[in-house]
Amino acid sequence: MSRPGRDDAPDRLYTITGGRSGTGSDSPFDLVTLVVAESEPVPGMQSEHAAILRLAKFPTSVVEIAAELKLPVSITKVLLCDLQAAGRVSARHPYRPAITDPDILEQVLVGLRNL
Repeated sequence: MSRPGRDDAPDRLYTITGGRSGTGSDSPFDLVTLVVAESEPVPGMQSEHAAILRLAKFPTSVVEIAAELKLPVSITKVLLCDLQAAGRVSARHPYRPAITDPDILEQVLVGLRNL
């Protein structure tokens, strides 16, 4: 049964990625990686690649791009790897400060329990 609004036909996805189904273990993209376009779309470019470049004018996460394109995340990652190899996008990982102070973590836990 197909879901409304989605076109996940395997032949379409196969065509979009040129038959590739994965990006390998060295892919810099995960769900929260921020993607930033380094160039504008050019005439003759694959429509999905052009759409990604338009979406990523400002930092946009991989999962947001996949949702906007209505494509599975795995397919979106393949497309992003293509664009990165061509130098058209860059990947930025969100800054996550490490909280290593056990007192702060304990206070957070107590606060959550009090909710």
